[in-house]
Amino acid sequence: MNAPVTASPAAPGATPGITPVFVRLKLSLLRNGLRQSAGRRAAYIASVTIALLYAALQLIGLIALRGNDHVATVCVLLVGVLALGWAVMPLFFPSGDETLDPTRLVMLPLRPRPLVRALLVASLVGIGPLITLSLAIGATIALAHGTAAAATGALATALVVLVCVALARAVAAANIRLLTSRKGRDLAVLSGLVIAIGAQVVNFGAQKLGSSGLSTLDPAADVVRWIPPAAALGAVDSVSEGAYATAAAQLALTLAALAGLLALWQRSLTRLMTSPDGSTIAAAEPDKGASRASDALGGLLPAGRTGTVMERSLRYVWRDPKTKAAWVTSLAIGLIVPLFNALQGTGSVYFACFAAGMLGILMYNQFGQDTSAFWMVAMTISSTRDAYVELRGRALALLVITLPYATLVTVVTTAMLGDWPALPEALGLTFALLGAMLATGAWSSARFPYSIPQEGYKSAAPGQAGLAWISIFGGMVAAALLCAPVIALTIWLHASTGSTWTWLLLPVGTAYGAAITDLGLRLASPRLARRLPEILTAVSRG
Repeated sequence: MNAPVTASPAAPGATPGITPVFVRLKLSLLRNGLRQSAGRRAAYIASVTIALLYAALQLIGLIALRGNDHVATVCVLLVGVLALGWAVMPLFFPSGDETLDPTRLVMLPLRPRPLVRALLVASLVGIGPLITLSLAIGATIALAHGTAAAATGALATALVVLVCVALARAVAAANIRLLTSRKGRDLAVLSGLVIAIGAQVVNFGAQKLGSSGLSTLDPAADVVRWIPPAAALGAVDSVSEGAYATAAAQLALTLAALAGLLALWQRSLTRLMTSPDGSTIAAAEPDKGASRASDALGGLLPAGRTGTVMERSLRYVWRDPKTKAAWVTSLAIGLIVPLFNALQGTGSVYFACFAAGMLGILMYNQFGQDTSAFWMVAMTISSTRDAYVELRGRALALLVITLPYATLVTVVTTAMLGDWPALPEALGLTFALLGAMLATGAWSSARFPYSIPQEGYKSAAPGQAGLAWISIFGGMVAAALLCAPVIALTIWLHASTGSTWTWLLLPVGTAYGAAITDLGLRLASPRLARRLPEILTAVSRG
């Protein structure tokens, strides 16, 4: 009698069919996300449309460069910048793709090696890989001349996409526990700073290129063509020029980089699946350094409620991720704009007022950063005097950082331009603008409060975007109008006396800024004392 046929057990560690499962999982996550709301579907469709349009224009533009003397420089540097974007984006947007978080898979009986392979294939589904593929194809067509170069280009295109995706995954897996912790959220909310600085750098570079030409980028391209994945496109250019040994070395370097990234990714997944999460151990230990710093800070602040409010506000700056992000972004942009304009030779000492304007915005919506914890502050306000002291303490806390920083930016801008006679009037205008921003910010905080969501990247809770726009932009217009007397005095002094008496603007602007700040606080205090329940309701939403 024949023995019954039984299914042979799977070999240990085998995971049949895991790659198709993960691809379907990625598509299911995408489909279910779009089913949540019509607004989300519309946003996704709009983003896909824009991405496809951008990819098409990018492809056409690169093909149009075929035969240009600097096409290799442009293509290599574009891929290098794109790879840099793939590396840093997971650090700033770890929640942008749910499949980037491998800790969701640690309880599943999966081996790291097939898991890496499945996640790599699933990662190729998305808008980012599509744009990367479009750029790689366009660059290959622009660089490839001959059959050998075309064959090398096909391999290079695949390597560019795979290295970029593997790079993003390896970075995300190596830092996922940091990115999902409090410190990781601190890093994520600083993405606006990187975008702002990057925009200024791109603007500065574009102006330099417009005057010097693409030839100035050739030395940088000579270095980047040996850095994967740009090295793969460098190999296409090398084959087109007949340098086959160089092309082989560049392809080997790219393949080695891909293998290294996959190994790093697999090692990170193994560590995540086999080691406990210790990301909160350090947070449970007392921070003696922070305690000593807090004691030292408290000794420098005035006694009473004013000092208490100042210390609380400064603690928010250091500890609250969104408050910290707003401060760092304002400090950076307030310095970058005047300095970059001075470097380009198009600057003016009046650009230094941009620092006061950026930092003055932080006075707006003072109670939104407290969220539902504002009720503890509200319990201590029983009169207009209490409200005035509360607002004054918050304004003084802001001035502790803003006043010396705005002064420093003005002095540095003046030094770069060499226009020292204009320093007093620039400082006077800066202090007047800062005072106007503090005054309108205090009144706006009491009149148009709104909640700031602690999670995600929104700056206002749903339904409160209109309040945020009215609060900030309406206040900025009011601040500009309040500065009109000092601006008019500046124009009159220049028109009537030249630069002889413009030094008067320093004491006048300082006194005017202090007076208008105190007036704004006094006007906002009664409104704050009367509207405590409404403010508490507004800042506790979302």
